[in-house]
Amino acid sequence: MLYQNKKEFPILYTDRLVLREVTNKDAHDIYQYLSDDEVKKHYGLAPFESLKEALGEIAWYHEIFHQNTGIRWGITLKGTDKVIGSCGFLNYTKQHARAEVGAELAKEYWRTGIVSEAFQAILAFGYKEMELMRIQALIEPENMASIKLAEKNGFIREGLLRKYEYTNGKFDDLLIYSLLRDEFC
Repeated sequence: MLYQNKKEFPILYTDRLVLREVTNKDAHDIYQYLSDDEVKKHYGLAPFESLKEALGEIAWYHEIFHQNTGIRWGITLKGTDKVIGSCGFLNYTKQHARAEVGAELAKEYWRTGIVSEAFQAILAFGYKEMELMRIQALIEPENMASIKLAEKNGFIREGLLRKYEYTNGKFDDLLIYSLLRDEFC
């Protein structure tokens, strides 16, 4: 599995946040922010149009965890249980000790430092519990918020993956960033 305690989904705590497993009871929260055009602009999928799509997203979170290919936490503020975003790893490869990192957040919480705070917690988890050597991020060149987040957290831009991904009826270029274990502060 992804971490030492294989039976339970890990809960992470920061000063302001609780990062926890997303369940079907969170479908309305997920739908709320993933149906927003601005939130989904650089997500690689069209905005959700139904609660069924949110339930599909949650099923995918469970699938990657149980297949040992990733882990996705719901972001909640301490003292509340409302999921306001998610973050985590996908395309985890134990043999190569690497994974991709990603996150999204409800628009009303943008520019509050929440994603950066969550990132610090999951990066620490990735290096300590998952024993990763490399964490990478694939970012659309127009996604300045994610570029700033990656660079603020020490990620190095390695290059441009041209026409790397086909989403929403078009091929997208993606920047590739990485952070190695010994570079993590």
